[in-house]
Amino acid sequence: MRALPSSVPWFLGILGLVVLAVTVMSEAVGTGLISTSFLKVLGMTLCFCLAALAMDVVWGYCGILSLGHMAFFGLGGYAIGMWLMYARTEIIVAANLAGRAIPPTEAELRDAIGSQIFGVVGASDFPWVWGFAHSLPLQLAMVVVVPGLIALVFGWLAFRSRVTGVYLSILTQAMTLALSLWFFQNDSGLRGNNGLSGLQNIPGFLDAPQAAVALAFFLASALALALGYVFFAWVVSGKMGSVIRAIRDDEARVRFLGYPVEGFKLFVFTLTAIVAGIAGALYYPQAGIINPGEMAPIASIYLAVWVAIGGRGRLYGAVIGAAFVSLVSTWFTGGGAPDIDLGFYRVDWVDWWLVLLGVSFVLVTIFAPKGLGGLVDLWTERRGRDRHGADLGPDQGALREREAGE
Repeated sequence: MRALPSSVPWFLGILGLVVLAVTVMSEAVGTGLISTSFLKVLGMTLCFCLAALAMDVVWGYCGILSLGHMAFFGLGGYAIGMWLMYARTEIIVAANLAGRAIPPTEAELRDAIGSQIFGVVGASDFPWVWGFAHSLPLQLAMVVVVPGLIALVFGWLAFRSRVTGVYLSILTQAMTLALSLWFFQNDSGLRGNNGLSGLQNIPGFLDAPQAAVALAFFLASALALALGYVFFAWVVSGKMGSVIRAIRDDEARVRFLGYPVEGFKLFVFTLTAIVAGIAGALYYPQAGIINPGEMAPIASIYLAVWVAIGGRGRLYGAVIGAAFVSLVSTWFTGGGAPDIDLGFYRVDWVDWWLVLLGVSFVLVTIFAPKGLGGLVDLWTERRGRDRHGADLGPDQGALREREAGE
């Protein structure tokens, strides 16, 4: 049985303590030390951490700098958002038509729902992309199928052509730009730049307190992050992890040794796209709204910055980076950080936060390539890996079993 990295129990333990503390301090439990709005911020931060995990596996471990994974994040959000908007609108329309002397037919009800949803873009008919919006199980399947299928097709075309390096990054960015531009169009069937709104109103829980709903999504996001961490730790450990890292370090040599490089890259790219879609499906019901701007290329660049600041090639580094940047960003842009009046100029952090983030990225890249995750290495006094177990090579300096498993 494949051994998981030693960071897994530590991560699960710390995450469990954080979840317990937040739950006890939430308004849903009664203490109210953490407001419902901030609880939603924490839940969304956990979703960002899950997306960062996926980005770290595809970039930090496999060496594919994807600048399109936030597009998959957005696709997952749109998939669940379509059902949320349809189901909520159906409840409202059915209540409005209930007082009629003659009950509405199914066709009349559907037409009324369509007019309510698409009236903002001057339409009333349901586009083909909404074909499964009435069914929660089918839309949940779309959360996985749509990002996975797009990643599979794109990856197959790119990897079979052996596009690598910066050219592959540009292609992923072009894919993201094409998707966001299509979503911006009114005739895409997804309400153009209006996006989908009111997603925080969960059908079946409309009468439930927002504090309870926010806590439920926070717990679901924490569970998804825990499962994602364990799963990715399993993926990058053992022989599979060794092959993936070898592709990152010297793709030509791995291909020369007879490994199906394109198959491994396609597997990692598609798998991480699916996980990013799941993270998006959990994020947007907490955010309450999604629009095509969420899928713009800049969002995927931010994701890469989070991973770099946290320390790529370390699963816990990706989580630390995403959590740190997300929470600090909320503090700076939400009015927590006081503006600085220099007399001749006033520093408004809402405008200057992205500049600060960019400078931080440059400084970390130059002076601390291990990122914030490197602090964990210092704390545990593990500057280098312990080499124990049987030799996996002809000499005493060869890779050992324990290192291959981490």
